[in-house]
Amino acid sequence: MLILLWGITEESPLAAVHSELTSLGIPTVFLDQRDILDTEIELSVGDRLQLPVQGQIRTWYQKIDLSEITAAYLRPYDSRRLPQIAQAGANSRAWQHAIAVDDTLMSWSEITPAFVVNRPSAMAANGSKPYQLEQIRSLGFKVPETLVTTDPEAVRSFWELHGDIIYKSISGIRSKVSRLGVEHLERLDNVSWCPTQFQQYIPGRDYRVHVVGTEIFASEVISQADDYRYAAENDESTEIRGCHLPEEVEQQCRVLAKAINLPLCGIDLRRTPGGDWYCFEVNPSPGFTYYQQFTGQPISTAITNLLAGKNRI
Repeated sequence: MLILLWGITEESPLAAVHSELTSLGIPTVFLDQRDILDTEIELSVGDRLQLPVQGQIRTWYQKIDLSEITAAYLRPYDSRRLPQIAQAGANSRAWQHAIAVDDTLMSWSEITPAFVVNRPSAMAANGSKPYQLEQIRSLGFKVPETLVTTDPEAVRSFWELHGDIIYKSISGIRSKVSRLGVEHLERLDNVSWCPTQFQQYIPGRDYRVHVVGTEIFASEVISQADDYRYAAENDESTEIRGCHLPEEVEQQCRVLAKAINLPLCGIDLRRTPGGDWYCFEVNPSPGFTYYQQFTGQPISTAITNLLAGKNRI
């Protein structure tokens, strides 16, 4: 058994899992992206019968035989954003090297027989929120009525229909969820220049559900903010506490995670005052330590066990 971690060593979720693996004595190698200019990769793909994927990663301090990797936990940034790469500039040798390393490791993570958390192909749906929302809808969850448009008049009609709506990015890049108000009227024509996602506002209580293989870790979020992640910016309080969901909702979360091939994910739910459960999106690379620190839930332990071969769906 050999576990590969790829990303930044101090990044909280990776650091938590690395600590757990180390404390259990599970053989682990950490490929730190900050060493990308000293990283070389050889990769070859054979037939399915004899060593279909072979290769080696070399840095200034370690060699990793890719055929020995049994599981991997991937949380890489775009290496072009690393200071030394950004400073070198586009089309520099450093820039091209970083792209090559990222592309090769992403390709390996798609074709390796090792257990990967999570494969890039499964994570890709997060790059289009409307597409992901249709995935969620097709698997049985209620989702908000949604409009993606560049037509200000369509927005006004949608707003009039639902009375209360929010807007957010359609991409996988993190954005703040905001309620549409009268102060936005003078800027509404700006949607002509940028496709924007509008949704029916769903009242109720927020829940973040981390699915780790067969295990479920649910957190209840108590906040008056439209987006509790940014509540502190407006001096609004947020309380996060561990909880249990109805069994049928837990099972829906498992089914959703399995259907979209995400052994680890963070599912955002809201329970309405009438008892209906809505799903807003699925995070394929959740920053689970934010919730773990408030709830004490052993999410990092569950991920460690998943990588070691336990509790897999």
